[in-house]
Amino acid sequence: MSGRRGSESPGEGSSDVFLPDSLMPAVTFLQELPSYQSMQRRRLLTRNGGNYYSLARSETRNLLKGAESRDLYAARPLRECALSIAEKRCLREIEEKNIKSQSKWDQWKKTTSKSQKRIAENFKELISYLELWRHDIHSIEEKFGTGIKSYFSFLRFLVLLNIVIFLLLFSFITLPTALFKYKVVNGSYVKVPLETEPECTVYASSNTKGLVYFYSYITDLLSGTGFLEMTSLFYGYYTVDNVYLGLLEYHVPLAYLLITLAYLSLSFVWIIKSSVKGFKRSLVYSEDPFQSYCNKILAGWDFCITDVNAARLKQSSLLYELKTDLQEERQRQRAADRTLKEKIRIYCLRIFLNGVVLAVLSACFYSIYRVTVYSQEHTFQESNIKLDDLFVQYLPSMVITVANFFAPLIFSFLIKYEDYSPIFEIRLTLIRCVFVRLANIAVLLFSLWTRITSCADKCKTCGYNYDLYPCWETRVGQEMYKLMIFDLIIIFAVTVFIDFPRKLIVTYCPLKPFRCVGLQQFAIPDNVLEIVYGQTICWTGTFFCPLLPAIAAVKYFIVFYIKKVSLMHTCKPSARPFRASSSNFFFLVVLLIGLILAFIPLGLSMTHIPSSKACGPFVNFNRSWDVIQHTIKKFPLTLQRILNGISSETFAMPFFMVTCFIVFWFTALAGAHKRVINQLREQLAMESRDKLFLIQQLTRAQKLRWDTFFIPIEGSSRPKQVGGGLSK
Repeated sequence: MSGRRGSESPGEGSSDVFLPDSLMPAVTFLQELPSYQSMQRRRLLTRNGGNYYSLARSETRNLLKGAESRDLYAARPLRECALSIAEKRCLREIEEKNIKSQSKWDQWKKTTSKSQKRIAENFKELISYLELWRHDIHSIEEKFGTGIKSYFSFLRFLVLLNIVIFLLLFSFITLPTALFKYKVVNGSYVKVPLETEPECTVYASSNTKGLVYFYSYITDLLSGTGFLEMTSLFYGYYTVDNVYLGLLEYHVPLAYLLITLAYLSLSFVWIIKSSVKGFKRSLVYSEDPFQSYCNKILAGWDFCITDVNAARLKQSSLLYELKTDLQEERQRQRAADRTLKEKIRIYCLRIFLNGVVLAVLSACFYSIYRVTVYSQEHTFQESNIKLDDLFVQYLPSMVITVANFFAPLIFSFLIKYEDYSPIFEIRLTLIRCVFVRLANIAVLLFSLWTRITSCADKCKTCGYNYDLYPCWETRVGQEMYKLMIFDLIIIFAVTVFIDFPRKLIVTYCPLKPFRCVGLQQFAIPDNVLEIVYGQTICWTGTFFCPLLPAIAAVKYFIVFYIKKVSLMHTCKPSARPFRASSSNFFFLVVLLIGLILAFIPLGLSMTHIPSSKACGPFVNFNRSWDVIQHTIKKFPLTLQRILNGISSETFAMPFFMVTCFIVFWFTALAGAHKRVINQLREQLAMESRDKLFLIQQLTRAQKLRWDTFFIPIEGSSRPKQVGGGLSK
């Protein structure tokens, strides 16, 4: 039998393969594939220009062999594996044979392991039925899709987070203090140092004695003054130093500071852990725009939707996404074709409009600052609290609410003239809205701390304005408390007095102008910014108002049902859709920004502003952070040296170098994985080209066979079949 030898690719070895003559046409045909031609070009480059491609191929091959060597289906049950029924049956038979060949001890361990997994799965399924708002969120998902469902899931996440924070604070701070004050356990109060001036220790609360009008309880409840001021709700209540729990001496000031750091760290870790999945998806989507188009066209439908109107809305939202992508492509093309004169004009316009945005922000911040100063100066001027004083106390909250309402409207109007792409326009508007909402809280705190610390000669005695703020931590906690209560009132008022009347007017008013207004849209970003604003207030005020997380949890519990009723009866989903994955990632990123913003004023207040000498657990310390140094001094000398060594520069330099090495190693590993992913993408694209090439060749061969099989008859358009048979 004749034949010849076909060698492997150059540079890959010298082993020859004997090929018969009957297979040579097939080999010649396969050599025309695009993948083979690309491989030949790479091998030529490898031979002429180095070994980069061979190294990349060997690296890919090693990684793939390592992945294939693992038992991919050992850790999962067969029903969860992406295999056909025949393959699962084959694996099941192999597994049963292996079990029979094992000893009784191994069989018992295998059976026990399966039983434990089954019990764990049943327990998880049982826990899922106890999940908060499980049925409500599923009903929302059925009618409005996963985008709006992600908002309500985010609300549930905040409720659980605040409950955990409240349990931490209550267990380690509120409960020991209450047990001592009710004489359940022994302990001691904090003692003011002898060198402290007597006027710094005077703290007369606003709790009025004698005849109290009925509306005073309402004002106290809304403002946190009166009967609430000296309760466990605020900082001034915690004046206990040590609590003796049997043989254990519990130091309340140290616990107060450590639990504050603990709930901030817990929130940070929880947010990061929850946002990792969304970050991976957003990174993959941003890496390949073509993949985004394929996802929208082939996998964009939400199969959780069962309502007809919601299905139509989802269809229109997908259409809106595709139109937005096309508009963005046209925007990029138009930006690339701009002349120098047009570029100068658009940049000058953007600079001017950004100046207007800064002017609006400056006006908001200055208004909040002036109103806060006015509110602090005119509060508690008389012994009896009146309703007018309640209005004065709530002036900062009102101005912040007005700024949060009108500033985003101005930003949305101005950005239309800046000529950005639709996606960037949405993101820039959201960034501005996030900034204005969270910066308003920062301006309020700055205004308060300016009044607390900037008091000329009065601050020399105690380090702060003891005349106006004998317990400044409680006053800051009252401001955060008022912001939290007022935010809930605004959410309820907007739903009752705006959304429901608008629904009635649009539904029942026969006049066409009123019908053209339409229903209120359930804008997911605006609602998310609303609750992130409230959570930032909670994080900031928890140090000064330890029970504020419980109030926040109750608030979000009420907000859930308010928003659910508003969505079901008065609102429609926004025309701009949000995917569940991208929405969750966006929510958590904004929440992380709020957490960082809350950590800054807390850190400054604990390390730079002198603590009150008339209330709280830190009256015998200059600043709250000094309790850490005071506690370290009580440690054994060896432990003190270790801690001092950890905080010294001698330890910091090696720690920094080791950290840099670890970061470099992970960066290199991520780069290697990214190269492998790019190569696998190229391989996948090349396989699609091979399939396209084979389809073209098959179509060409079928057409050639059709042309040779039929011979057209002269003078007629009907072909004549060769070899007999009927004419077509």
